[in-house]
Amino acid sequence: MVGIVDYGMGNILSVFHALEMVGARVKICGHPEELNEASRIVLPGVGAFRDCMANLKRNDFTEALHEAVFDQGKPILGICLGMQAMAQKSYEGGEYAGLGWIDAEVVRLHPADPSLRIPHVGWNEVSFENGSLLFSGLRSSSDFYFVHSFHMKCRNEMDVNAFCNYGGQFTAAVLKDNIFATQFHPEKSQDYGLRVLDNFLKWRP
Repeated sequence: MVGIVDYGMGNILSVFHALEMVGARVKICGHPEELNEASRIVLPGVGAFRDCMANLKRNDFTEALHEAVFDQGKPILGICLGMQAMAQKSYEGGEYAGLGWIDAEVVRLHPADPSLRIPHVGWNEVSFENGSLLFSGLRSSSDFYFVHSFHMKCRNEMDVNAFCNYGGQFTAAVLKDNIFATQFHPEKSQDYGLRVLDNFLKWRP
């Protein structure tokens, strides 16, 4: 079963229905103990980093997630703000600590082309290395749907699984052990996004 973390921020129902479309049995987990029932986890998120971390802590999800991911080794997928929450810190509206799972900082997008608007909203090409298991069955430069003003800047290039260009290159996906996360929204990315979700379900890290 896939457990979706419901901490008050994110397109919960969109993610739920997309996972159902690829054959997953899904449960929305509003309490941390419900994660015990899940064999893999999805951490979605839309909104501000500070509020995301505050809500995760307020609902006692930070320790439960750490136990599920690191002690139990459950595969986890972070989506958009859920990906950014996995970084060491974010500079959105100040400086705030993240979950610290990925050696990275979350910084504002600064496109080299001043005509490019922030937030970055819409379809854009995502590039990845051939053989990437989570993008299996897709060609590099496939289009995915983005909505964000900040991005994850990784210190370790080995953690970067895919990238995108929007007036400069930024990290579109990270992969580290049993942790996979995307800056784009697979649940809004039609067939390509469904393929990524299906690959996540089949992934055995």
